[in-house]
Amino acid sequence: MARGRAGDFDITRNIRLIEWLKSEMLNSVAKVFSLLAGSTKSSQEALIGYLGDIIVACYLLGKRLGIHYALLDQTIEDQIRLGIIEGNDIEKSYGDLSELQRHLRESRRNPQNF
Repeated sequence: MARGRAGDFDITRNIRLIEWLKSEMLNSVAKVFSLLAGSTKSSQEALIGYLGDIIVACYLLGKRLGIHYALLDQTIEDQIRLGIIEGNDIEKSYGDLSELQRHLRESRRNPQNF
């Protein structure tokens, strides 16, 4: 019996953590929107922090849902590649996907320059 309860505790704890991560993501998205909608010049430092929080929370949520970091990385790379091939509007207009692809490749080759 004790073994089942420990397993139940782990499941409950994981569910609570997933809910907390979802809440953190939404909170950070709301803060980004608030900064962008504000009448005063938004703090770039705060904006970078919130965007970083969203990315980290996505990775941690993926892990809690059974998705390995490497699989998430590969999926991101595939989506970038597909956007470039399909001529995504942001790629056509600004080349942002190609720039992001180069950045990710470079940062993995030379992590000390990041």
